[in-house]
Formats: sequence, structure tokens, C-alpha cells
Amino acid sequence: MRAARRALTSAQQQAAAHGLLAQALKHRLYLASRRIAFYLPNDGEIDPTPVLQDALKRGKSCYLPVLYRGGENRLLFGRTHSLDGLSPNRFGIPEPDIARYGWAFANQLDLILAPLVAFDASGNRIGMGGGFYDSSLKHLRHNHHWQRPYVIGLAHEFQNVLSIGRNAWDIPLQGAITDKQIYHFKN
Repeated sequence: MRAARRALTSAQQQAAAHGLLAQALKHRLYLASRRIAFYLPNDGEIDPTPVLQDALKRGKSCYLPVLYRGGENRLLFGRTHSLDGLSPNRFGIPEPDIARYGWAFANQLDLILAPLVAFDASGNRIGMGGGFYDSSLKHLRHNHHWQRPYVIGLAHEFQNVLSIGRNAWDIPLQGAITDKQIYHFKN
């Protein structure tokens, strides 16, 4: 799946990013949320930058993941006002300066738009293998009633697969948005 993402041409990636924006603009949760975490694309992930730019224009508080520096595979979310002035983390992915612009824990956000390698109709997600999102959202694992944040996966349509096994530590998605459609999951 990762190889298929990386094989997309830049024109295909750009078309997918605009398709993602068109779908996001139909999603009630995206439109209603005030504090939203995005990500910057890496390794062929679908690009949410047009959605991020739309959110900034709408006056939403936008955040990007920042690697927790305490030795644990966990994320903080740094506030961003633009894509300028970001610094690469240990994986080479740009991050905002949380000392300058502030940060939030996952439970302080309304919505997290998460990258993924694959997803299924049950809301299972395969990430890049580090467990950063699952670890950052572990407070949701023990709740019987879903609490903040909602977690929506962003993907190319071809990343929708038949079935993915769920591990005890996995945090399921409430939905997914692709360049072609919106998915809602019952967990």
C-alpha cells in the first residue's frame, strides 16, 4: 500500500488533495469542529494541506503533530497559523514551534485528521508502525461513550481494504475521508 501511494504522480496527488477538500467540505464534523489537528504528508500520504488552508480561512484553530520528546512514541499537537517557520523532526517531517505558538494534548482537540496506510469498514487503521496516534489517544480506549477528539482517517480511495485485524491497543476511527467519498464507522 505504501508503494502504491509513493507511485502516484504529483498530478495524481494534487488531484487527490483537491478531491479530499471537496469531500471534507461536505463533512458535518469538519465544518462544526473548532480545534482540528492535521498532518503534513509524508511517504505518499494524501495531502490535507488544502483542507488545512480552508480551516485557517474559516478561523479554526489548527494543529500539527509534534513528537513528544520524553522518550515515548506519543504526540503533542502544536498550533499553526501557516506552513512557514516549521522545523523538521527526527523523521524529517516539519513541526511547528510549540514554545512559540502553544500546544495541546489530543483530548483538548475536537477532531484529529489522521494519516494512514490502510483502513477498513470497521474503522480499523494501519499506520506507519510507530503507534504514535494510538499512544496519544489511549484515553479513548477505556471510554464506553466516545469523547474528544473524534478521529477521522484521511486516505486515497484505494487505501480502503476489506479487513484489518484490531489489536488491543488500536484506537478505531469514527470515519474516513478519501478523495472520492466519506465513510462513517460504528465502533
